[in-house]
Amino acid sequence: MPYIKSAYPKPSFLNRNSHYSTIYPAKIKKYPVPDYSREKIETPDHDFLNLDWRKQAHKQKLIILFHGLEGDSKRTYLNSCSDYFYQKGFSVLAWNHRSCGGEMNKTCTLYHHGSINDVNSVVEKALSEDYKEIYLIGYSMGGALVLNYLGSYTIDERVKCGIVFSAPLSLKSCSDSLKKGINKVYFKNFQRTLVPKFKEKANQFPGKLNEDMIDRIKTFDEIDEYFTAPLHGYSSKEDYYDKASPLAVIDNITTPCLIVNAKNDPFLGEECYPIQRFEKHSFCTFEMPKYGGHCGFPLKNNHHSWTEMRAYKFIDEL
Repeated sequence: MPYIKSAYPKPSFLNRNSHYSTIYPAKIKKYPVPDYSREKIETPDHDFLNLDWRKQAHKQKLIILFHGLEGDSKRTYLNSCSDYFYQKGFSVLAWNHRSCGGEMNKTCTLYHHGSINDVNSVVEKALSEDYKEIYLIGYSMGGALVLNYLGSYTIDERVKCGIVFSAPLSLKSCSDSLKKGINKVYFKNFQRTLVPKFKEKANQFPGKLNEDMIDRIKTFDEIDEYFTAPLHGYSSKEDYYDKASPLAVIDNITTPCLIVNAKNDPFLGEECYPIQRFEKHSFCTFEMPKYGGHCGFPLKNNHHSWTEMRAYKFIDEL
């Protein structure tokens, strides 16, 4: 399953612009939030995760959806994907990472690109529901989590595949990309919600966070060096980037995977397009559309995006 030519159709003139095709689906496009049923599960470290379910009457096929950094289960791209698969007879589980989805978690740890213990908790919960086939679909950071999980755990045979879009395969290259030019706008958007979370955690756990650095954050370098790494057991941001980047475990994956990264994605650096790594990979298919932006991939005259259609096609051809 090597690098393949993408079937993403050429978008409209505006959507060929990487920033427009990234910002419009994220900030302007609206898609109704599905009628989810929420369940709270306890994690092994006595924290919790909020899971949003749409269950069919049968227990045949389940899609698990993974949102991106500072997202939640009700983001437009997940809503659209959820509807698309639900209408095709799949049950859907859209879960919220720690501190996301409107409720702060209980422990000092938050979430990050290597939080695969939480992924395992979610998958184990899904397996306990007796679904016969489970498919993992992740966007951006959620995509990194899918790949890191599949490359690090022994995977149950009922987990049939992983599908990821706009995946930061190299965290350092993405951090560097978000320091450049207009791309700094995207970092500012993350900073706007991450800084209040760090302040809330500092109040919850006095002395556990580097409070002096919270208001001095300028790039992901500061976030990952002073918060992500020390809060989650990494020695430095470099250690975090090395160990939590999917490229560190991609060769271990033995579950069919589709990885789709648009060439014009403003979040992704050059190292996120390692075509040669995939040319001889037996399980991972790498697809690189010319357009699509970050988690965008809009279609002309269609309220769905190309991502859910591509995901369904990949599943249907397994």
